[in-house]
Amino acid sequence: MLSVAEVKVLMKDMESDRVERTISFKEDKLGPATCAFSNDFSNHKKPGYILLGVNDDGTVNGMTIGDEELQKIGNVKSNGNVLPQPSLIVSPVFKIDGGDVVVVEVQPSSYPPVRYDGRCWIRIGPRKSKATIEEERMLTERRSSLTKAFDVRPCLGSSISDLNTDLFKTFYLPKAIDAETLKQNNRDIKQQLASLRFYDLVNDCPTNAGIILFSERPTYYIPGAYIQYVKIPSAEIIPGIEFEKEFKKCLCLDLLNIDEFIQSVIIKKSLIQKPDSMQEQIIYNYPLWSIRELIFNAVIHRNYETNAPILIYEFTDRIEIKNSGYLFGQVNQYNFPNLSDYRNMEIAESLKTLGYINKFNFGINTAIKYLRDNNNPDPIFDLSLVTAMKVTISISNNWKHR
Repeated sequence: MLSVAEVKVLMKDMESDRVERTISFKEDKLGPATCAFSNDFSNHKKPGYILLGVNDDGTVNGMTIGDEELQKIGNVKSNGNVLPQPSLIVSPVFKIDGGDVVVVEVQPSSYPPVRYDGRCWIRIGPRKSKATIEEERMLTERRSSLTKAFDVRPCLGSSISDLNTDLFKTFYLPKAIDAETLKQNNRDIKQQLASLRFYDLVNDCPTNAGIILFSERPTYYIPGAYIQYVKIPSAEIIPGIEFEKEFKKCLCLDLLNIDEFIQSVIIKKSLIQKPDSMQEQIIYNYPLWSIRELIFNAVIHRNYETNAPILIYEFTDRIEIKNSGYLFGQVNQYNFPNLSDYRNMEIAESLKTLGYINKFNFGINTAIKYLRDNNNPDPIFDLSLVTAMKVTISISNNWKHR
């Protein structure tokens, strides 16, 4: 992070296109600025800086920056309106010339184009504006040379005919791109898919994320890209199962199917009489939100390069969810689940776009809260499997003793 002396230099440098000065903590100000620096259109390959508490002329405003303002900065990263999720470092509050100054360092993204609320923003010199179609295309081509993540690699051997493009255009695209941009959009379907990292124009084929999200037969190319549910009529593995179901359609449709399945098959409720009262109360075996979150978490974080599906075993006293792939990136056994990183950033972004997750980095802790509220024990995460992750969710004590 910058020193006070370096911050003062940036404050006075009116020519730099890597600096934005502002006294506004509103999201419609911070969001586009973060998006533009993440896209790094000028290809500096260096971070951009948002100087908060600094006037346009480089002088300190004299404002006081407290916890509420700092929380607003954090929300820009976590609320999912800037996608893919930006890499931000927020400085401590500097005391400079009688006022507070905070510096937000924004790293260039490896997954451009980055969008704020469906709009792609860039910065060229002092100009910050919405990218043109040609400018977006340049960012898309740059991404091909930067990215190594599995979900945005080309799925070699596949073609545009493997994708349900009608589903993409009518269901996904309006959720991902703002209406104004769509009205002006005259790009062909391959360019539209590529702008959202579902198509590789260089290799003229869908990306792995495109196949997982929109292919009618994703397992043809990615054998492990499905979910298997098994209901076992006991507390232990025994010969014979009560019910089994596989979700092997494109993820964009199967997310709907899984959501409905959780609500109609897994979640159960019952009426009981309150102790020392004539009133009745509704109890649940599991809180819906927690089961949804932990299953969708497996979808986002699993390793799709293995042939094993996501496994959901429902026993009489618990649910076990197992997915291939260990803790990823900056996450380890000591900071999990308080820190998050993304093996499949595009799939994570897609679930956010479709509304299945609300914010990044908060899911597991929120799931734990809902489990506690429903009188379920805390989930148990098995980190000993080395090549896989397993979470066990025990049934509610209220349900067990009803």
